[in-house]
Amino acid sequence: MKAPIESLEAQVKTRRDYDSPPLHLWHPPLSGDIAIRIDARGDWYHEGDTIERQSLVRLFASILRREEDGEYYLVTPGEKWRIEVELHALLVTDIDVVEEGSQPVLLATLNTDKQVRVSEQHPLFLDPAAGDVAALQLSHGLTALCTRSAWYRLVELADLKKDGALLESGEFKLMLPIT
Repeated sequence: MKAPIESLEAQVKTRRDYDSPPLHLWHPPLSGDIAIRIDARGDWYHEGDTIERQSLVRLFASILRREEDGEYYLVTPGEKWRIEVELHALLVTDIDVVEEGSQPVLLATLNTDKQVRVSEQHPLFLDPAAGDVAALQLSHGLTALCTRSAWYRLVELADLKKDGALLESGEFKLMLPIT
């Protein structure tokens, strides 16, 4: 019998939608817990050892979701494994500004190399558990915390106003308090 981590890898590689696998359609029963942990710095571990292969981290991140019970699961059509996440599942490693029409839009790059447009669907928020550093709401209940450099870039991009610093991305707006 294959180990759970090998079984998950094999299943996902055979039916792979690299951009957005249909996690919302997959509802297998719980297979159990798997010894995968994502620490507060965004490093992934399996049975205590760092997962070195970024391709494997990207693969697992693409099938990761957080459910209403607050737990994180790696999900395939046939298996569902609970994992441990200390703070946020992913990290925002960079923020860039792109033009969409006549409006500037913030584009967040995650530690999986995926890019996400900051919007009403994927808003930024300040996370008190992370010292009020900005985090990004993602699909499937996931969130990504800004790294130090991404956070500084956001602050740099904000417009200073009388009552705070305003970040805008298309129609999305976030006022950062000034302390």
